[in-house]
Amino acid sequence: MKMSGKILVSIAIVILTAQGCSTQEVKHDVVEPVSEDQPALDISKQEPPLTILKGDHSLNLVRIMDGAVCKNDQQGAKGEFLLYADPVDIDRIKQDRGEKVFSDFEQKIEGFSAAVFEKVINATNLAEDPFALSEYEANQKLAEQIADNFKTEVGDDIEQFQHETTLTIDVVAFPASFAFFRNGCDIGNMNMPE
Repeated sequence: MKMSGKILVSIAIVILTAQGCSTQEVKHDVVEPVSEDQPALDISKQEPPLTILKGDHSLNLVRIMDGAVCKNDQQGAKGEFLLYADPVDIDRIKQDRGEKVFSDFEQKIEGFSAAVFEKVINATNLAEDPFALSEYEANQKLAEQIADNFKTEVGDDIEQFQHETTLTIDVVAFPASFAFFRNGCDIGNMNMPE
């Protein structure tokens, strides 16, 4: 069954928002923070850092969001996005506004993350690099490119969110989680984790 590009994009947004952005609570251990000045996550690492530094803020990993987008009938991608937040801000906001406000925050973050992921995938050539030595190398380069482009594109949304909510956050694509589809893309068959 073939669908138009606009229908696939709409489905991608719905899936990313409804299913793709299912979140997982992350338990925190004491870990050395990773500076945001360090290069993008190494795709060979399967575990994301639990703490990162953003300016003078130490942010903890609080959610892992899943996303999937079909660029067209043939190409698409799925992967995980890491949501980091300042625990001091979280405690302050809980005291000031209660815990229920965080579900609204989560919906906003999921919404702009889904839109940015879709924008990045639509602007990226997902075809395998003919100069790569292997499919793994091609996928690694592509995952790193998408993670870098996601970081660039999501910056304004993060700044606006922080201004509106006073919660310091960062949303980072996790390259090690990315899978690419080049010979048929169907979001319904991407088997996103629950």
